[in-house]
Amino acid sequence: MSVRNLEHLFRPRSVAVIGASDRPQSIGATVMRNLLEGGFAGPVWPVNPKHLKVAGQPAFRDVASLPQPPDLAVICTPAPTVPGIMAELGRCGTRAAIVISAGLSAAHAPDETSLQQAMLDAAKPHLLRILGPNCVGLLVPGIGLNASFAHTSALSGRLAFVSQSGALTTALLDWAKSHQIGFSHFISLGDSADVDFGDVLDYLGSDPGTRAILMYMESIQSARKFMSAARAAARNKPVLLVKAGRAPEGAKAAASHTGALAGSDAVFDAAVRRAGMLRVATLTDLFAAAETLARARPFKGERLAIMTNGGGAAVLAADALALGGGTLAGLSGESMRQLQEFLPPTWSQGNPVDIIGDAPVERYVRTLQILLADPNADAVLFMHAPTAIVPSVQIANACVPLMQQATRPVLGCWLGGGAVQQARSVFAQAGIPSYDSPEQAIGGFLQLAGFHRNQSLLMQTPPSLPQGFAPDLAAARRLIDGVLADGRTLLSEPEAKALLAAYAIPVVETRVVADAAQAESASTEIGFPVVLKILSPDISHKSDVGGVALKLESRQEVAQAAQGMLRRVAELRPDAALAGFTVQAMVRRPHAHELIVGAATDPIFGPVILFGQGGVAVEVIGDRAVALPPLNLALARDLVAHTRVSRLLAGYRDRAAIDHEALESTLLKVSQLICDFPEVAELDINPLLADDQGVIALDARVKVVHARSAGAQRLAIRPYPAELEEQVEFSGRSALVRPIRPEDEPCLRAFFMEAEPDDLRMRFFMARREFAHSELARFSQIDYARDMTFIAVAPDAVGADRMLGEVRASTDPDNLRAEFAIMVRSDLKGMGLGRALLAKLIRYLKGRGTGQLVGECLRQNEAMAALALSLGFAVTLAASGEAMSLSLDLQQRAALPCARTP
Repeated sequence: MSVRNLEHLFRPRSVAVIGASDRPQSIGATVMRNLLEGGFAGPVWPVNPKHLKVAGQPAFRDVASLPQPPDLAVICTPAPTVPGIMAELGRCGTRAAIVISAGLSAAHAPDETSLQQAMLDAAKPHLLRILGPNCVGLLVPGIGLNASFAHTSALSGRLAFVSQSGALTTALLDWAKSHQIGFSHFISLGDSADVDFGDVLDYLGSDPGTRAILMYMESIQSARKFMSAARAAARNKPVLLVKAGRAPEGAKAAASHTGALAGSDAVFDAAVRRAGMLRVATLTDLFAAAETLARARPFKGERLAIMTNGGGAAVLAADALALGGGTLAGLSGESMRQLQEFLPPTWSQGNPVDIIGDAPVERYVRTLQILLADPNADAVLFMHAPTAIVPSVQIANACVPLMQQATRPVLGCWLGGGAVQQARSVFAQAGIPSYDSPEQAIGGFLQLAGFHRNQSLLMQTPPSLPQGFAPDLAAARRLIDGVLADGRTLLSEPEAKALLAAYAIPVVETRVVADAAQAESASTEIGFPVVLKILSPDISHKSDVGGVALKLESRQEVAQAAQGMLRRVAELRPDAALAGFTVQAMVRRPHAHELIVGAATDPIFGPVILFGQGGVAVEVIGDRAVALPPLNLALARDLVAHTRVSRLLAGYRDRAAIDHEALESTLLKVSQLICDFPEVAELDINPLLADDQGVIALDARVKVVHARSAGAQRLAIRPYPAELEEQVEFSGRSALVRPIRPEDEPCLRAFFMEAEPDDLRMRFFMARREFAHSELARFSQIDYARDMTFIAVAPDAVGADRMLGEVRASTDPDNLRAEFAIMVRSDLKGMGLGRALLAKLIRYLKGRGTGQLVGECLRQNEAMAALALSLGFAVTLAASGEAMSLSLDLQQRAALPCARTP
């Protein structure tokens, strides 16, 4: 990932159009016209060797003839010319280019060496960034830049739109302009040979002029790059998207149910949730959701109260809420009492609150006051249909002050046309999300709820090392290596169960026998009833060939079942090699649920975890959800909650709730297994029986392959690096130094609030005493793929962690430079803790290949300057004269002493 030189792409001071033309309807002519008419303040230089002037501007023969290197070049020439032009631009000093030309990709090339690769090779030595090829171009209305061949310009605004589809780009630009929607950036990525979604998210995520990022996506090239950038951007502002391609493909050849069920679109949904983004179905929903999220009050929860002056609208809203999985608030007794006091006897007597069509303004205001104060209502939907009793605009003017003072989201719905137009305008000017129909309003609320659920998942940082259990890694390694050494990819059922047992997942005892006679003997020893299964390395789904027999009560039944299996396999799978049978006790748990827990490898996002309703009809039922590992308890619960069977697991009628702790523990163990062993490509536990007594795996399938990378490296999201935790000693004291976690926010707040005012001024270069939740959340919810914060903690009098110090570094996406800040508790300064923290940070950054560590401190902060000098930093006076610049070349430095050195 990289934002290097993107400022030349998105905020250029000069533009050259290579292939500029006066030929009507040509791309070169359209780009020139758009640039000249858009109001761009910098020079626009046409490059065309055949003309002295283009679009009334002096033309230049080639890049070398330009008055100076352009910040941005727009290339409109035929594909074969592009690599040479790119080399020429790089040599002259240009650092960004838009390649509108098509036909450069490998699909258009006669051999493996595509023009696109030649273009990239020409740009790479100069760090020249490329948007495209095969794109519409770029619009930045705030600076008058229209470097595109779009048929219209864009209005200026604070939404950024990024698209992979050129046709959708121009169509949506036209639609947005007609709806008076403005943009900070309007970007067509095209083939994304260089600049892709990850790069653009990195840039726009920190752009102060962008309020929300909207995307139309078709594919992702680098999952970890995309997820890292998306998670960073989503912490700062809403990131919303539409993605094409919902149909599952490519799963028919999977060796496990999980591989067949974990379709790519379901995996993409899981990635969106973990990244804190929101996926919507249509482009119209995209803009509606952006407005809802931008205007809504702080989110409190998912219980919605609805007020209306018409019963029909209330029914439609309640239906839409129920069908969308939403929750209708149960009004408190006090609210019901107050409503009864002043509403007509014919009111609805519950939520939705129908205040009846003859309602005067006072009835609207009083009802709204009660609902906004109800502790059971997390949000309120206000709906109104026009009547002759009172003008709608009067109702709007009376209710808006209450809504603006509300501490929870309030959404409006004005039914009708001209009669409510003024009321809609009043809501719009007050910043209240407003909709035209009950279904649209409920859709907006559900988007709001979904977005905040995803934001809570964004905060989850599962550890990279097991917690609470100790898997037998050596036994698991022997099993996997042995199978691969045999040239096999599928573990036998006993091997698969042994692998699960190594991770403390309960399994039913299984014996392997060679023939029917041995099966009879084993059955007698185990005790009837038993289960008999065919054993073959070539048969993954045994029930498909009649290879499973349940509830066998005698030796005779075992023998008959074995003979029947052999006949069916000979008919249906004559190619299959038989290794015998497996015998296991018949588990009698009549109230248990049959579930499936598994793992598969997505070609884009890598390992995924699957959970759902299991059994032989698992594909037909199709009740499953997927999540990206690693998991923690919150993520495991969210995975279960995304299935229909989760409602059954909570218990009903005479069936007790299952042991949720046992189920969630199994999900965590499977997640850890996948993280520990990259060789595991697919895994099925089906069925996993679950009841109030716990869980037990009756059958398991595992597919292994030779690993191409370490376990954590193939994950789309880097886990909490528990391996970086260490105990340090300083001045006779001890502290645990570890990476920060989201749940450390209260601890971090206390650390800052207890600090001396002068220490805070040294840390933040200003007097501080207030720290907003949003700021502390950014400090504690970091992406370990790009940032690192180490905190020193020690137990207080009641055993809770108390922060003693922190050091943090934020690394640029190229890993060339990291900027650091450090602070130690006021009463611990000068004892060696600051040195231990900074030394640990330096070692960590050196290990990940970061080039340089830089920072600043106030000129009077002599202690910080002395610490930096002692660790090898260069310390110089900053240009302002008020601060000192600290710089350390990390890749040319000798190894630092142990962190335990005081």
